[in-house]
Amino acid sequence: MKTKRIACLGLFIALAFVLSYVEYLLPLNIGIPGAKVGLANLVVMVALYTLGKKDAALLSVVRVVLVGFTFGNLAMMLYSMAGALLSFVVMLIAKRTKLFSITGVSVLGGVFHNVGQIIVAMFVLETASLLYYLPFLIVIGTISGIVIGVISGLITVRVDRLFDIK
Repeated sequence: MKTKRIACLGLFIALAFVLSYVEYLLPLNIGIPGAKVGLANLVVMVALYTLGKKDAALLSVVRVVLVGFTFGNLAMMLYSMAGALLSFVVMLIAKRTKLFSITGVSVLGGVFHNVGQIIVAMFVLETASLLYYLPFLIVIGTISGIVIGVISGLITVRVDRLFDIK
């Protein structure tokens, strides 16, 4: 791994951590527990399109662990990791198909992050009644995905041009 890539990955991890902290401080209160914009996913998206899948996956996992130990607990980390991993796999597949723009990939990531968390919550709480939240979370994931995707697209072009890290 080139020095420039390592430095960028470190910066991306720090930025994702800070954005997670900002989101932690400013909770979105829309009546659905755990609903968030996903600001840190902005950094994961930029990393996926500039650094590549391995670095973006590492960034995603490291961010969840750091945020979990710093601001949360083991249960929160479990939900976040499930959402992050499912989301990342779906985004990676969508990106590889070349059928989706960066915004489309982000929307799928936002939706499947919520799906992953609902699946884990259903197992932990041993109830399927949580599926009631899914339609609302799909709408929230779609809106968040659009916002994050548009911003990611704008940033990715500039990061690629500025750092030339691939």
